[in-house]
Amino acid sequence: MRTQHEFFPVADLPWHPAEPGVTERVLSHDPATPTLTRLARWQPGLETSGVIRHDHHEEVYLLEGDLTDLTLGETFTAGHFASRRPGMPHGPYRTDGGCLMLEIRTAAGVEPGH
Repeated sequence: MRTQHEFFPVADLPWHPAEPGVTERVLSHDPATPTLTRLARWQPGLETSGVIRHDHHEEVYLLEGDLTDLTLGETFTAGHFASRRPGMPHGPYRTDGGCLMLEIRTAAGVEPGH
């Protein structure tokens, strides 16, 4: 089950290293599943390799910066949103100026928002 919190200042959470070139502030999570809500900050110039697939549902909302999908050849900026079911291929990506995103992961078999 996802951790429970009342309103709190997110700026008080420290940034922690996540994947190479990415730092995160974990807002809530379920330690037993991939279910997670986080802010993810990608450093300028970061480029991922290969197509990505997850075994969880993923929603991503870009808050700042740029993110280029190298397969699609399209750049997304603040205000763009993606919702991906488990197994949906996406990426690889590059960010020229860096980006900040809100990411919500929900374990497979659980509908997001429930």
